[in-house]
Amino acid sequence: MSTAEPPTFADLGLDPVLLCALEELGFDTPTPIQTAVIQHLLAGRDVIGRARTGSGKTAAFGLPLLQGIDPGAHGVQALVLCPTRELALQVAGALQGFAGTGPLALATVYGGAPYPPQIAALARAAVVVGTPGRLLDHLQRGTLDLSTVRTFVLDEADEMLRMGFLEDVTRLLDATPEWRQVALFSATMPAPIRQVALRLSDPVEVQVEDRDLSVGHIAQHWVEVPSQHKLDALVRVLQATGAGTTLVFARTRAGCAETADALARRGLAVDALHGDLAQPQRERVLERLRARQLTIVIATDIAARGIDVDHISHIVNYDLPPEVESYVHRIGRTSRAAHRGTAISLCTPKDRFRLRAFQKATGSEIQRMEVPSDADIARAARRRLVDELRDAMAETALAEQAMDELMAIQGWSERQLGAAALTLLARRAQVALGDLPDERPPAWAQPQHKGVGDFHRTQEVELFLPIGRKQGLTPADVVGALTHAGGLVGRDIGRISITPSKTFVGLGRATAEALLARVDHLLLRNREVHFHLARPQPTEGEPRLHRPSTPRPRDLPLRGPRRPFRDKHR
Repeated sequence: MSTAEPPTFADLGLDPVLLCALEELGFDTPTPIQTAVIQHLLAGRDVIGRARTGSGKTAAFGLPLLQGIDPGAHGVQALVLCPTRELALQVAGALQGFAGTGPLALATVYGGAPYPPQIAALARAAVVVGTPGRLLDHLQRGTLDLSTVRTFVLDEADEMLRMGFLEDVTRLLDATPEWRQVALFSATMPAPIRQVALRLSDPVEVQVEDRDLSVGHIAQHWVEVPSQHKLDALVRVLQATGAGTTLVFARTRAGCAETADALARRGLAVDALHGDLAQPQRERVLERLRARQLTIVIATDIAARGIDVDHISHIVNYDLPPEVESYVHRIGRTSRAAHRGTAISLCTPKDRFRLRAFQKATGSEIQRMEVPSDADIARAARRRLVDELRDAMAETALAEQAMDELMAIQGWSERQLGAAALTLLARRAQVALGDLPDERPPAWAQPQHKGVGDFHRTQEVELFLPIGRKQGLTPADVVGALTHAGGLVGRDIGRISITPSKTFVGLGRATAEALLARVDHLLLRNREVHFHLARPQPTEGEPRLHRPSTPRPRDLPLRGPRRPFRDKHR
């Protein structure tokens, strides 16, 4: 491999069929993670890969995986584990693209889909991509045989850990032969992931960033906003950011849909991307985004894992994530293909301590910015108008001819005609000409006295599910169902208590009420389980209430007759 010039895919030793497919896809130069990982996987080494979102790791493990497939062999030869349905579909689509026109027996397996089509696909699959819970179900049913697996890929391992799937991952890994090759990818390496990594055979560890949480290529800003005015602030930020594609992160599926609807009512071209969307709906949103027909997308963390778009210029954290890793994953969506990007976080006063922790962990400065004023928004609109005029300068031949005719017929001067055309264009683009409006931010965004606000202590409640250990329920089952069907993320879920026949799940009151408004049942252990709120936890100063139990008949005393004290040592 030449050291004078960047390596090409051909330099890495890839099969000509794969090189042809990459050329058709427009892939010319491998990314750093691809350069580092592909050569080791082709050499048969186990690999631990660490790189930020958008680094090209799917091709890094996908190309060697495809090159290792034996068309004449039977059974599953490669298994790729992904934390979410969206990512599994994205990886499966990428593998199909890398394979080109050649046949690829691939099965995509995830929860929430019917079993029969998956069973039929697994029976003839050489490559299987799926989520841990459904894969483990197929393994236990006997519809998935992993004894012939040559390549085992664990993608987004830290996300698997956060969602409670790590136990399922290790059980699937144990079902593969000891001689299989393993590729583990994780943005961070917490201790439980390190334990999984210890099971690899003399792995090569590849890290293409100087720091675990490198975000120096992204301009970061934060805006302090009272919670009741976050939507107003978001609208102003979107109007003032100018041209480009913006990805806005909301915490929950319901919040994602509600925010998109609210922005649409205010006249913005926006769409939502979350787990409640059917796959055809999701594909339509992504196609519009890729074709630059859509400039604003509101997404949840999990749904955004399936977005592979290079032209996102801005990220807005409408809801701040709780962990620094999630923050880095989010804002990394705006710096693909060596482009710089901008990230803006809307923070309530209680979020400021978390923002300081993000800044300390990443070693980067997050600069404060004010809520855009009316003048800021007007300037941004005028900049967009000027950009449109500049773009049109290359196509003015017919317009110049029409201008000459109009001036001859109407007696207009060039100045009059140009001013009239600009007035008409500004009116259609809703750009105000003349003096700028007020420079000051809106009154609600101006500094307030300390202590002003409407924040209150978050109350916790518990969900009651009539299923428990006797039915084989595990915490991973509960977390998986709540994240996939309920639209929650791992940080929404508190303590999970599983008894032989009952389960209690701690949630914030607002989260629980939003969940109950969306769904009233979950699919657990292949059965439909309806749930409801357990008796609420006490507020401050109230005695603690017990969970619901079997009702006691009203005619029975609350306790039996008092028994005389008996000294057990006597």
